[in-house]
Amino acid sequence: MLIGIDGNEANIQNKVGVNKYAFELLWHIYKMKGEWKDEFKFEIFLKDKPNSLPPETNNWKYRVLPGGHMWIIKTLMPNLFFGKNRPDIFFTPSHYIPPLAPMPRICSIMDLGYLKFSEQFTRFDYWQLRLWSAWSIIVSKYIISISETTKKDIVRHYKFASKKIVVTPLGHDNVDSINKISTQNVRRILAKYKVQDKYILFVGTLKPSKNIEGLLVAWAKIENDFPDTDLVIVGKKGWSYETIFKKTKKLRIEHRVIFTDFIPDEDKHALLSRAYGYILPSFWEGFGIDVVNAMALGVPVIVSDRGSLPEIAGNACLVVDPYNTDDIADKIRSLLIMPKNKYNKMVFRGRSQANKFKWDNTARETLAVFKKIK
Repeated sequence: MLIGIDGNEANIQNKVGVNKYAFELLWHIYKMKGEWKDEFKFEIFLKDKPNSLPPETNNWKYRVLPGGHMWIIKTLMPNLFFGKNRPDIFFTPSHYIPPLAPMPRICSIMDLGYLKFSEQFTRFDYWQLRLWSAWSIIVSKYIISISETTKKDIVRHYKFASKKIVVTPLGHDNVDSINKISTQNVRRILAKYKVQDKYILFVGTLKPSKNIEGLLVAWAKIENDFPDTDLVIVGKKGWSYETIFKKTKKLRIEHRVIFTDFIPDEDKHALLSRAYGYILPSFWEGFGIDVVNAMALGVPVIVSDRGSLPEIAGNACLVVDPYNTDDIADKIRSLLIMPKNKYNKMVFRGRSQANKFKWDNTARETLAVFKKIK
């Protein structure tokens, strides 16, 4: 059986969110070729030549179809109808499935947060997400959801889809590899971004749904009490990011907050592994990969009580109301003054919780969805 996959989300340089999901999924499926090589062949459809993706084999090929705007409709879709070696199944690891295709399709849905927070999107992005996601849910043979929370949201809005949703939770990065980063390299990376030895870390795209402005307000309430601690915000600029920097200036905490912009994985992993705590006070999350990464590395975590975050965190994290900046401030304070034995218990619970999330499982459960279609 030939499986076609839209690999473009995995093929960009600076990967976040859905890009990270698609990249890890492709690599882990590839690494499991001993389990599927007699049953499947894969052809990955791309706009550009592969970048850091698995090498070709007899069972793993790339079909590069150059194209620009509206590539899925103008380039991919005609090729699925009229190209050679038509796939038996087509899988899109995002919301944007080919609207029409001659074979069964499978899509992945990250979350439906755009329905709840439409004001946080441009009009074009909102309607594209809403209409295209709805169509993908309607026409897909199966829908892959990255959390039980997202599955419940899909069923609430699209009841007819309840029997074709499969949940495949995501995984965490290679802890052993991260722990091999030398102390010298960690020191170099801390110096590179001018970070103190003690810091609270946020990782995520700078956009309204991440509630970074709420985090800044909370930090401003307590930062004078912790002069030996930095707040470090790692992430590329998303939409409406300008208000975040304006808020920092208005609160007069520019000297206490470090913005790194997007950074390479090696730098991010070094910062994450040495953080005193990790915080993600989002209004909504479909999963939260770096929450699991932090827990796996023994870093205590603070998360909001919205979206999938309580599901991912279990009883291992401190939980906040993202709309209550006093609550966020209090939880950061409680972590920073926490007795060592209590801190170590959080570390232990976090590592235990993180063990539930592995990319191998994500890949194997995705392969099982392909097997459902004969």
